[in-house]
Amino acid sequence: MENDKYVTPLSGRYASEEMNALWSNNSKYTTWRQLWIALAETEKELGIDITDEQIQEMKDNVSNIDYDIVAQREKECRHDVMAHVYEFGLKCPKAKPIIHLGATSCFVTDNTDVILMTRALALIKEKLIVVIKNLKEFALKNKAITCLGYTHFQPAQLTTVGKRATLWLQDLLEDLEELEFVEEHMKLLGCKGTTGTQESFMKLLKDEEKVKQVDSKIAEKMGFKKVYSVSGQTYTRKLDTRVLHLLARNSSEVAQNLQMI
Repeated sequence: MENDKYVTPLSGRYASEEMNALWSNNSKYTTWRQLWIALAETEKELGIDITDEQIQEMKDNVSNIDYDIVAQREKECRHDVMAHVYEFGLKCPKAKPIIHLGATSCFVTDNTDVILMTRALALIKEKLIVVIKNLKEFALKNKAITCLGYTHFQPAQLTTVGKRATLWLQDLLEDLEELEFVEEHMKLLGCKGTTGTQESFMKLLKDEEKVKQVDSKIAEKMGFKKVYSVSGQTYTRKLDTRVLHLLARNSSEVAQNLQMI
């Protein structure tokens, strides 16, 4: 099994190498481990007895994943996160007691989904800006070349190739604006617990003011400014539909523009 790229029947045909790598097992599970490190660092900062040595051991083994051990353990425990906690603990015997301390499974699964979606949006944005730049140059280069215009998909008055290209360019700029809006409003789940109450952290920290700092500290360490203030075990799936709407809208507009070329 390939763990350095995302594999589906379609990924080999249509996805870029960068996007396949982004959604690969290696990317996913190293992000889980980075979240566990951020959690441990946060808990240490808030007074839980965690040593620098334990945290460094985790950092040294972020990419050291034995997928065979994970697969065997998952057969036994029927739980993907616990299988990875077990395997990470084998690599980090000193840190084993504090890996995933106080967290629930969605701490790694949901936060990783948000992180990877955010990185994917950044990758799409980078490529979209290049397309916009190239299309702008194309429009300027061909602004005086006459061609047939269309209305309601029917031949109409004359226009220019450059003018028609500006219509496509305008749509792409709209897409870029919407992408940046979605990007700006991406939020981490944080570390909320099985029902979103953070009860486990009250038991660990015994201080409400410290518990209130857990989410923001983890978010900052993972490069995010915002977290959901309330949640259940998972973040709201409104976030997923927002991202899907962005991608679906852009795909339909591209298809429509292709029909007009």
